[in-house]
Formats: sequence, C-alpha cells, structure tokens
Amino acid sequence: MTFYRRNLPHLQRDNKPHFVTFVTKNRWIMPEWARELVLGCCIHDHRIRYDLHVAVVMPDHVHVILIPTIDDERRSVVPLPEIMKAIKGASSHQINHRLGRHGSIWQEESFDRVLRSSEKLDEKIVYILQNPVRCGLVREWHEYSWIWYRERENPYTPSQPT
Repeated sequence: MTFYRRNLPHLQRDNKPHFVTFVTKNRWIMPEWARELVLGCCIHDHRIRYDLHVAVVMPDHVHVILIPTIDDERRSVVPLPEIMKAIKGASSHQINHRLGRHGSIWQEESFDRVLRSSEKLDEKIVYILQNPVRCGLVREWHEYSWIWYRERENPYTPSQPT
C-alpha cells in the first residue's frame, strides 16, 4: 500500500482496482476530436502499466477504472501518479499541438479511490458506463463514441449496464 499527498490525499493498493476521475481545467468542453485523443491515451498503456477495466471521456472530465501492474524492471507496482502523469501529459501535448497552443488542459489533481470488492467494481463500472446516459448525451451507453469497456469483447456484463 502506498500513501501520497498533493492537495488531496491519495492511497494506492497493490492489485486492487482504482476508480480515477480527472477534470479539464476550468471545465473546458473538449471538442469531439480531443475526446478521441484522450480515450486513445487512456487505452495506450493497457496491459503494460495497468489493466484497464473501463474508460469514458466526457466533454469536461474522464473516468477510468484500472489496476496498476508490476513494472518488471523496478520489480514494483507502477505508481498511480506516474500512470496519471502519462495519460494527462500525453493527451495535453496532443491537444495543445493540434490547437497550436501551450498550457494546462487538466486540473492538477485527480480524484482516485480504491475499490475494495468485486461488487463495488461492478457498481462503479455501471456508474461509468451510464455517465453519458445520465448527462443526456445518448440513450444507451453503447451508443457513446468515447467509451472503452474491456468486457465488451466478452460475454460477461456486470449487473446489466443497460
């Protein structure tokens, strides 16, 4: 278990799913092409630095559930701040490059929470999948373009996220 603090306290537990939310600076509404870039950055290190369960890129925030993996070189779990820096840094760089500008895209802090049971994991996956529906962006979660769900390729669907 690792505890670290920036402005908010953070806790990282080995081999446990982490629910992470990060928000655009000043609640900037990302254009569709930027949401696509951000989703790509979230998926990029899946099965390398973390096992990604689900990700959704909303117009002004992102939710992911992931489990940090073992870095074989360091023989330790990949730190969550390192994972978030990679996702947020790469997406900021790409968005700024396309906009021809510099500066922050994301708020400095992310909100993260360790999920302690499979029941909570299923509950949070459903919450994330339903986020675009609750916001009135689509009628069914699977209609939303900026969502990635690992179980989509498998027959199992937790708690019927429809």
